[in-house]
Amino acid sequence: MFFVDTIEVSGLGNRSYLAGGERTAVAVDPPRDVDQVIAAAAGRGVRIAYVVETHVHNDYVTGGLELARVTGAAYLVPAGARVSFERVPVHDGDRAEVDTDAGLAVRALATPGHTPHHTSYVLEENGTAVAVFTGGSLLIGSVGRPDLVEPRLTEHLARAQHASAHRLAAELPDETAVLPTHGFGSFCSSSQAEGSDTTIGKEKASNEALTRDVDTFVADLLASLDDIPAYYTHMGPANAAGPTPVDLTPPAVADADEIAARLAAGEWVVDLRNRVAYAEGHVAGSFNFEAEGQLATYLAWLIPWGKPVTLLAESPEQLAAAQRELVRVGIDRPAAAATGGPARWVREGEVPASFPRGTFADLAGRIADVVVLDVRRSSERAGGFVEGSVHIPVHALHRRLDEVPDGEVWVHCAGGMRAAVAASLLDAAGRDVVAVDDSFDAAGKAGLTVRTP
Repeated sequence: MFFVDTIEVSGLGNRSYLAGGERTAVAVDPPRDVDQVIAAAAGRGVRIAYVVETHVHNDYVTGGLELARVTGAAYLVPAGARVSFERVPVHDGDRAEVDTDAGLAVRALATPGHTPHHTSYVLEENGTAVAVFTGGSLLIGSVGRPDLVEPRLTEHLARAQHASAHRLAAELPDETAVLPTHGFGSFCSSSQAEGSDTTIGKEKASNEALTRDVDTFVADLLASLDDIPAYYTHMGPANAAGPTPVDLTPPAVADADEIAARLAAGEWVVDLRNRVAYAEGHVAGSFNFEAEGQLATYLAWLIPWGKPVTLLAESPEQLAAAQRELVRVGIDRPAAAATGGPARWVREGEVPASFPRGTFADLAGRIADVVVLDVRRSSERAGGFVEGSVHIPVHALHRRLDEVPDGEVWVHCAGGMRAAVAASLLDAAGRDVVAVDDSFDAAGKAGLTVRTP
């Protein structure tokens, strides 16, 4: 008998896995905060004998090196990956016995495409494939994007993705479970698909990498590639160098004077509360990145890399959860933090700042008198946009604030979270802003003219 436990890293849209028998196990693509992997192993009563990486990751800092160090496990990394630490180099066809008593082993299967060195791992029980850890190769209804390594390699890697998907389909039984790392909201996926589990057989019937010829597949894949989060450029080098252990102890406590001083120094002060509470009252100059949203992805995408950040949270629990998310993308230690609410974060004699929220129906009544700012990605806007709206994706807004026309700005996204981030940036810049907290599907129903390019 064997088990496969899934470790969700939902904020980044990824999954890690722990698989094994009664005594020993293998950890696949672990997140940087390795304590949850260790807890999963402890819950199963197994020793982690191997830690394996499918590739040098571009979207998060791995915990593989630290997990191997703490547990004494062998650290398996594709041989083609250029890294600066000791590891067991893995070649195509290599096998590792995970749990001999259970007849469990993992077999390396070269699947280049997401990266040149990408390797999948087939979990075998008594020589029969039962699951395959596909990392950023074959995903649920999609494949990992091929444009994260080097622009000149993108088309070559796209063709390699097609070939790798076909290799997996040809060499593995239809009932083999496909267990990818990316594809659950990760920007490492070339597209997003529905569903949470799949098999080789299901992918043969539905995945375009397996149903289309290579030229059509590559052309469509390259045409569909979306924006790349800016922080990705720092992840690969950090993983190749060997990430340091994390420190999740509480940051130094900042009082109102220190918060004001950090803002005056040009540092980022990030309010983690939900967007409704933030709009109603916040520290002037702070930015709103909701803790329950895609905090790590969007904060790491927008913040100038290495700039000190102070976190404002409604509770110690919210602060601790945010720290955990941020270390996964290399934002290791907040400069300071405070909990509570804006009444405690502003200096004596000052009052919290605020701005109004609205719906698309509200906007319809003001459309002739205001600036409408669309902060969705270009791929989203291609599906329809409010006539006359200005388009600046949220991840570019902090560098392009001077492009927003004069006047009251009504800012929207697809659902409200990114609009709140954008509204906070505009509010901090002294603009009159209204955050549209509504689904874009409501725009046309509210009477607004929605155009397509």
